[in-house]
Amino acid sequence: MVDQDGFRPNVGMVIVNRNSQVLWARRIRQNSWQFPQGGIKEDETEEEAMYRELYEEMGLNDKDLYIMQTSQRHYRYRVPKRMQVSRTNSEYLGQKQRWFLLALNDEETEDLNVRFNWCKRPEFDGWRWVSYWYPIRNVVPFKRDVYRKILTEFAPAALRLDLNCGRQLF
Repeated sequence: MVDQDGFRPNVGMVIVNRNSQVLWARRIRQNSWQFPQGGIKEDETEEEAMYRELYEEMGLNDKDLYIMQTSQRHYRYRVPKRMQVSRTNSEYLGQKQRWFLLALNDEETEDLNVRFNWCKRPEFDGWRWVSYWYPIRNVVPFKRDVYRKILTEFAPAALRLDLNCGRQLF
């Protein structure tokens, strides 16, 4: 499904731990890293798509994570011409994304039981925690502006610290 402007409706997920680190996932058999993301089906809401994609890509669900914040607007990025594959009769230019900031339900652990084999064609084969701003410098260039904008929007919630003890408050 591509909208009238050539952008595929999509959801993106920034998963943050109590140390203000974010989950960074490696594309399968590549040295390319990104936040989990995925398409929205016609019959689902953005939140339903987010939880479906989170489960399919990472094996995680609402027992593992909760929504801290949803982006105020959709963010778009264009993919390079070589990656613009027509998915319908419309011309595909890129992604139009609603983003979700997610936090661990169990604040005492940073261990997630991430499983990549929940779908027939896994998209990722590795993950790690990285510093909050790290993804901006390390994502593929065509996603960089969206990552900068979304991390800036989510920073007040993701980086809240209790100044008395330096601990993350969620």
